[in-house]
Amino acid sequence: MTTLEYVQQRAESDAKSRGYRLNSDPVFLGDLIEGLKKNEDRYGYPSCPCRIATGKLDLDRDIICPCDYRDPDVAEYGACYCALYIRGDIPVGGLPPQPVPERRPLEKQSAALAALLGTEVQPAVTPEPPKPKAPIAVLAGKELIVAVEDNSRPEMVGKLKLWYCKQCGYLVFREEPPYICPICKAKKELFAEISIEIKEKG
Repeated sequence: MTTLEYVQQRAESDAKSRGYRLNSDPVFLGDLIEGLKKNEDRYGYPSCPCRIATGKLDLDRDIICPCDYRDPDVAEYGACYCALYIRGDIPVGGLPPQPVPERRPLEKQSAALAALLGTEVQPAVTPEPPKPKAPIAVLAGKELIVAVEDNSRPEMVGKLKLWYCKQCGYLVFREEPPYICPICKAKKELFAEISIEIKEKG
């Protein structure tokens, strides 16, 4: 079984090879390394701890750490999406002044979520102005519909609030978004609401 020390050494070696360094916050770094180890133990590969992984290599290939998006993120923002890798010219103890937005395509995020739910993704078309709509999933005789707020659906019942961290993909059900993301420490303003509505199948 992979050890935490090995996972960290591997990340440090990779960081040095690219002129990067690892996050200097020991607690934050420890959480990321532990997340990588857990995913490697669970799936057989160290998928990004800040994103939804499925255990299906074809769906997760782009988020195996270092993910496909790390280098462009570090080049543009000074850090990768998880803030595990930091550009070498940023002083130790310092972080980029702005959060790193999610670069992973929405289609891949939706496919991962659908795989976890055991459903198929059916992309929806939205009116102007264009807004992304999430897939329709059928669960236990009901349709689980993740969609943009739409008051033209009077048959929808059981509306819940789902908050999505735009920086790390963390999902949480609650009335208001958390003040700080427990995964990536992003502020409340970086959370977006997704409406989840349940319709009885007729």
